[in-house]
Amino acid sequence: MSKVATRFAPSPTGALHIGGVRTALFNWLYSKNQKGTFHLRIEDTDKERSKDEYKLQIIKSLKWIGIEHDGDEYIQSTKINDHIKVANELIRNGNAYKCYCSNEEIEEQKKRAKQKKLPYVYNRKWRDLPESDAPDNIKPVIRFKSKIEGSSTLKDLVQGDIEIENNTIEDFIILRNDGTPTYNLSATVDDHLMNMTHIIRGDDHKINTFKQMQIYVAMKWTLPSFAHIPLIHTIKGKKLSKRDNASTLDDYSKIGIMPNALRNYLLRLGWSYKDKEIFTLEESIEHFNLEGIGKSPSKLDMSRILSMNEHYIKTINENELYIQLVQYCELFKEKIEADKEEKIKHSLIFLKNKAKTLEDIYNNAKYIVLSKVDFDKNDLNLIDAKAKTIISEFKNNIKILKVLNKETLEPIINNLIKAHKTNFKGIGQPLRVALTGSKFGPGIYDIIISLGKEEVEKRLSDKVLA
Repeated sequence: MSKVATRFAPSPTGALHIGGVRTALFNWLYSKNQKGTFHLRIEDTDKERSKDEYKLQIIKSLKWIGIEHDGDEYIQSTKINDHIKVANELIRNGNAYKCYCSNEEIEEQKKRAKQKKLPYVYNRKWRDLPESDAPDNIKPVIRFKSKIEGSSTLKDLVQGDIEIENNTIEDFIILRNDGTPTYNLSATVDDHLMNMTHIIRGDDHKINTFKQMQIYVAMKWTLPSFAHIPLIHTIKGKKLSKRDNASTLDDYSKIGIMPNALRNYLLRLGWSYKDKEIFTLEESIEHFNLEGIGKSPSKLDMSRILSMNEHYIKTINENELYIQLVQYCELFKEKIEADKEEKIKHSLIFLKNKAKTLEDIYNNAKYIVLSKVDFDKNDLNLIDAKAKTIISEFKNNIKILKVLNKETLEPIINNLIKAHKTNFKGIGQPLRVALTGSKFGPGIYDIIISLGKEEVEKRLSDKVLA
């Protein structure tokens, strides 16, 4: 048997959909597990909607999640002449024909089918009519001559054997009347030219597979193996569409979901290996197989994604976490200056506490990242006359400290609690607002120690607090 070759074939008509990412992942993992190759085909024949920016976004998104294709991208629009050649060959060998039905005739057929509550199937009018009967004023489409008798079986590597009656597949169009090839012709010819051994895609393509298998047989080409994976549904059980929130990869990277966490989640979405939940990249490749893919649709669960991301945040080493945070901030927030690196790195142990995303870590670390305190107007209202006195007394107390740690800070805070007849919150909250601009955030000891004595004194001297 030839070396395994798989492909992912997106259309560059929009941002990469999360379902597409999982399909690409399964293809990539299967080929790597089998020591084969994985290819990217850009199906850009829809000239109106295809855009280079989407093509670049697709490539960038796949790379972000750890999927890199072998060789150059295969660009479908450069192969149209090959597709047309095959259509003409199918006519010559009696497996396709020119159809001269007008748009009005087709519409009438569709209307009748609708009235009878039947799915529309072209009536094959031109299948056996001689070319001499052709009208002069109509440009023909080319239709594939589908089998009418018997049944066909698809030996699906995920779904098992699927059998359908051949007469349910219409004589589908392979060349439009403007001479351009349709999806089923182009995809089949490309898969053949690319020497694909395994076609792994969503199970909404099953009927296309039956059509494409007929083209393979008619051209006497070797059939690849087919695997149809169940679609991803929303938590409510509806098919996930591009209009849904969190349907594209960008939706996840923007909120700070890390690539390893999302890849691990997508791997487990409809696939399992024993009772294992967390997989390194190497383990994913080692254990991936088509037998582990379930037959039912999977539900996209945002709470599960956040939980997986939180696991990675807690277990990743802090140098790696810092790199991810820097990359995230450069893309979606503000650049972290080099002089803040040590402070943030040393503080990650508490900054990541309860954080589910990189955005949560950024929000916790904002008081370090930003050189100037960005006050929340509502929280600033908490700095009343009593709070200003507490801030002033605290500032005077820490001036004499030689070492800033919890042991030296605790007596100061406790003395202020007694002196002002309040509680820990009564002291901690005004100090947190003064130092970070918000009443929310890390513990007050962590904030003070991470900023350092000089920066704390500087911030507590802000004229806004005077």
